[in-house]
Amino acid sequence: MTHVVAEPCFNCKYTDCVVVCPVECFYEGEAILVIHPDECIDCEACVPECPVEAIFHEDNVPEQWTDYTALNAEMATQWPGITEQKTSMAETHGQCPSAS
Repeated sequence: MTHVVAEPCFNCKYTDCVVVCPVECFYEGEAILVIHPDECIDCEACVPECPVEAIFHEDNVPEQWTDYTALNAEMATQWPGITEQKTSMAETHGQCPSAS
């Protein structure tokens, strides 16, 4: 089983989740993070760390965001890994669309 980063992360890209991941399964794109499904150990450490609630267990991804499951799997093989916290897009560009 794996977790999936979905729409609320888009253009926010908080990295709080990255630093708690024990297996370093996060990958960074220009506007979103993704989780490599073959590396995720389903520990759920990242879920409560996401300030925009963008991380879901693959069985619980909201219907409107199910395409993100395939996106995570595909892009995790193409984007560089990320293991350290960075300034979020929300902090550098103002309020992210997903934060309330």
